[in-house]
Amino acid sequence: MAMSPFDPHSGLVFRGNDFVAVPGASVREIVNPATLATEGRIALCDAAFVEEVAAEALVAQKAWAKIDYKSRAALLHRVANAIEATDFHDVAKLMTLEMGKPYPEAVGELANVAPAFRYFAEMARDEAGRIAGTTQVGSFQFARYEPYGVSVHIMPFNFPILLMVWTVAASLAAGNACIVKPAEATSLSTLKFMEHFGAVLPVGLVSCLTGGAETAQALIASRNTHVVAFTGGVAAARAVNVACAEWLKPAIIEAGGSDPMIISEHAPMEVAVAGSVTAAFHLSGQICTSSERFYVHEAVHDEFVERFAAMAKRLRVGNGLGVSEIGPLVSEAARDKVIRLVDGAVAEGARIVCGGRVPPALNTGWFYEPTILTGVTPDMQIMREEVFGPVAAICRVGSFEEALELANRSDFGLGASVFTTDLKEAMQAAEALQSGMVWVNNPLIDNDALPFGGWKNSGLGRELGRQGLDAFRQSKMVVIDHDPAIADWWYPYPDSAFYRNS
Repeated sequence: MAMSPFDPHSGLVFRGNDFVAVPGASVREIVNPATLATEGRIALCDAAFVEEVAAEALVAQKAWAKIDYKSRAALLHRVANAIEATDFHDVAKLMTLEMGKPYPEAVGELANVAPAFRYFAEMARDEAGRIAGTTQVGSFQFARYEPYGVSVHIMPFNFPILLMVWTVAASLAAGNACIVKPAEATSLSTLKFMEHFGAVLPVGLVSCLTGGAETAQALIASRNTHVVAFTGGVAAARAVNVACAEWLKPAIIEAGGSDPMIISEHAPMEVAVAGSVTAAFHLSGQICTSSERFYVHEAVHDEFVERFAAMAKRLRVGNGLGVSEIGPLVSEAARDKVIRLVDGAVAEGARIVCGGRVPPALNTGWFYEPTILTGVTPDMQIMREEVFGPVAAICRVGSFEEALELANRSDFGLGASVFTTDLKEAMQAAEALQSGMVWVNNPLIDNDALPFGGWKNSGLGRELGRQGLDAFRQSKMVVIDHDPAIADWWYPYPDSAFYRNS
């Protein structure tokens, strides 16, 4: 049966490889953050509907788990083929309309999706357990990996497709079925992307249910779901982790960060300036690994700030479907938080070098200019809270060691970046920085084959790499005696084994 065409105004969800209505569901409008126009609407799925879909997913998973790894990998490669055969225009445009991302960045995000399916297709096929050295003669002892069952994927708005695929591809490769709960702000592009799954995968193996926190909690609490992947803010991460703990469900948590950027006195200045502009302002700073806290050596501080600000001022702010590097923030609440933290830093003594305001010509929508602050001190609120906006707060430091110490003075530990041409400093940074990822002279890079995740309040578990695959499978120890024999420690014990008081 042919899949129904996706209509962003329909309030449909993706279930059973088709777009279907949710009986009796409330709906919520999706508003364009650049124009405040309504771009579509989504259903808010309740617990009863969630349970129906989860039960169907578990049926699909049981059949999927029986497929041999070679055939499973072939299907995942077919998904990658289907993705690569498209021009991404429809999904990218929807993404820009609903969350404001500049269109070239939406296309760029989607271009990185197919390789994750290929990587996990082959990784799962390559290794499914291990043989241990035996503890008994004649005993074959090994561990095998098996899927959990149904995985839940609670997604953020900033990279709605790529971050979803990081965990969905791993989970499918491990033998699970998947239910995606997209961020409300990017539900339309996520639903549209489901067409790739519906065209290739078995019915019911991937579903997409829209809604808010109540829908997410219902998915976690369902008796038919077994493992949860979450990406989002710290408060929501804690709520998800508590709910998973109540049901003893494993969780992979990526909870954002307030990433430091160190500019050494040995920094390659031209590269450092360009890289810092991208690290701070890409996607209007709405990236969990955005550089927010800058520690700049006093020997290069003034030159760096001057050149950093000059480049930041050249960035074009506007609608993501126009010519712009900086789109709107995702919501009014997101912009209000940025304004609060910038104004608070200024009240505490920081100085605005550029930005620090709503663009006068863009007073409709949730725009904010790329902002650079100097005179920032480590105890200011803006250095202790995730800004998640286009703001770089710069602290002058007297040494590389001071920069490392201040960079680590945070409850977050997702990523950290350094610009230096001194090998000793590069090695010091790699060893000393308390974060899940360290970038030297090349910020924001990820690799399907390397683990992505944070320390401290930035999360639990890892996505990508072998660890990202293992997060969606559980181990089983197996002992087989092919030559059965009575063991000397079995019952009954010989009389000589008992205690004698003599």
